Amino acid sequence: MKHTAAPQPGYRVVSLRQLAAGGRWRTEAMRSYGQPLLYWFTRGQGRITVQGVTRGWGPHNAVYLPGDTMHGFEVTGTVGGYALHFTQGDAATLPDSALHLRLRDAASQGEMNIQVENIRREIELGDAASARALANHASLLGVWMDRHAETALDAAADPPRAAESLTEAYVALVERHYREGRSVASYAARLGVTATHLSRCCKQTSGRTASGLLHDRVTFEARRLLGETDLPVKEVAQRLGFTSAAYFTRAFQARSGLTPTGFRRRK
Repeated sequence: MKHTAAPQPGYRVVSLRQLAAGGRWRTEAMRSYGQPLLYWFTRGQGRITVQGVTRGWGPHNAVYLPGDTMHGFEVTGTVGGYALHFTQGDAATLPDSALHLRLRDAASQGEMNIQVENIRREIELGDAASARALANHASLLGVWMDRHAETALDAAADPPRAAESLTEAYVALVERHYREGRSVASYAARLGVTATHLSRCCKQTSGRTASGLLHDRVTFEARRLLGETDLPVKEVAQRLGFTSAAYFTRAFQARSGLTPTGFRRRK
């Protein structure tokens, strides 16, 4: 297996049912991607946490996330829909901030389905003109989302409360520094609050403590490195800021129920 530091960028359309079948950690664990991402939920319901703030999702919800946006979503029952991965080059024509669009009318739902299908078919076609066609599809989708965001009845459009603002700032810091082995107390100090207050705000907005969000992000990356690369466990530990492989093994087992070696064998 070839060493891989991060997933390769590029257009992809992944079935949410297929993604959820890989285990709860594939959807619920906090993670981010370097490229823009759109979740188009056509069936099911649950909760999605974006930048530390949790809200409900249901059928015909579109959740757009710029690159490096930390998130995870829970599924209740069966889920249907797609995850659309774009390229870094699309960031300039897609929205600048996260959006949660609840499409209530059949016309808007149909338009979104057509756009997703057009992108999926172009990826399958994969001819010499596909890169240009996909960039144009992404640009048109960006305009479409911007127009709907202006009139969307979405709680995310309300001015953020103090707890949400603090949690979002914390999650943004975690996404930048989670590989450095920092404690919650160090993040809290950086934000000018106590660790207790920070954890209380995180619990209020996301249902998870500050340490839970941090450990969730680190554990997801550990699972990814163990499952997608052949890096030695010691190097995985080092990349995630652990002082020793033994400490990493104990922490990973506490969160996942398996040792790093056991998780890798199961894969």
